[in-house]
Order: sequence, then C-alpha cells, then structure tokens
Amino acid sequence: MEADEDYTDAVLAGQRWEGRSFVRCDFTEADLHGLVTSGCTFTECVFDRSDLGGSEHTATAFRSCRFDRAVLGSAVFRSSTLLGSLFVDCGLRTITWEETDLTLAGLSRANLRRASLRGLRLREANLEDADLRDADLRDADLTGARLRGCRFDGADLRGARLGADGLVAADLRGARVDVDTAIAFAAAHGLRVD
Repeated sequence: MEADEDYTDAVLAGQRWEGRSFVRCDFTEADLHGLVTSGCTFTECVFDRSDLGGSEHTATAFRSCRFDRAVLGSAVFRSSTLLGSLFVDCGLRTITWEETDLTLAGLSRANLRRASLRGLRLREANLEDADLRDADLRDADLTGARLRGCRFDGADLRGARLGADGLVAADLRGARVDVDTAIAFAAAHGLRVD
C-alpha cells in the first residue's frame, strides 16, 4: 500500500497497474493518459487537473477521491466504484460506465448530456443542476439522489428507481418514463391514482 505519496506532475501514461492500493496520494496534474488498472484501490486521492483520458479501470475502487478539472475523455470504468468521489468541471460525456457504482458521488452541475448511465448505481448522488438531457438512465438506481435543478428533457428513465424526494424535486418534463414511474410521480405530487 502506498500512502500520502506525491505524484504531482508525474508521467505515468500507458502503464498497467494490478492490485495496487493508494491512500491519500496526490496525482495533481499527473499524466495518467491511457493508464490501465485492474483490482486497484484509490482512497481519498486527489486527481485535480490530471489527464486520465483514454484510461481503463476494471474492478477498481476510487473511494472519496477528488477530480477537479480532470481530463476524463474516453475513459472506461467497468465493474468499478467511485463511492463518494467528487467531480468538479470535468468532461464526463464521453466516459463509458459499465456496472459502475456512483453512490454518494458529487456530480452537481455535471454535463452528462447524452451520456449512457444505463443500470448505474447513483444512490444518494448529488446531481443538483446537472444536465441529463437525452441521457440513457434506463434501470439506473437514483434512490435518494439529489435531483433539484436537473434537466431531464429527452432522458430515458424507463425502469429507473427514483425516491419520492427525487420525484418531487426533479423536473421530469420531456423525460421518457414507464407506467410505474408515472404513477409514483403522480402520487409524490399528491394525486390520487385509482
């Protein structure tokens, strides 16, 4: 395990890491372009202004990490977790997320327009003021997510799980929903469905 290491400005592009563990490490402005990780763990690490473009992460955990203005274009996260991680001013639209857990992630004001978030776990994530227009959120778990100010025009929410608070706070105009969500939405807004 590597703890409290400083990788600021490090050039680590194209490397392959397996089973490595990092705690409170600083990767600020590091070149991690094309990095491939498998079974790695990053806990409370900082990736501010780092380049993770084209990187691939399989069964890797990023727990309570911070990504402030990080380059994440064309990154791939498979069977991974970003539990409690914070994303600030990051380009997230071209990321591939497959079976990824974003529980408690900070994604407020994120541009996720047209993003494929299908089947992702976004429980209790902060998505306030996020742009989710035309996003694919089918079968996503948004239970407890903060959705105030989100834009869902054209988003596909069929099969998605939303809590009552989310159904009240979110503006779902123009979103595509299934019958169960429509009934839950009506009930959350005080309508009696017979």
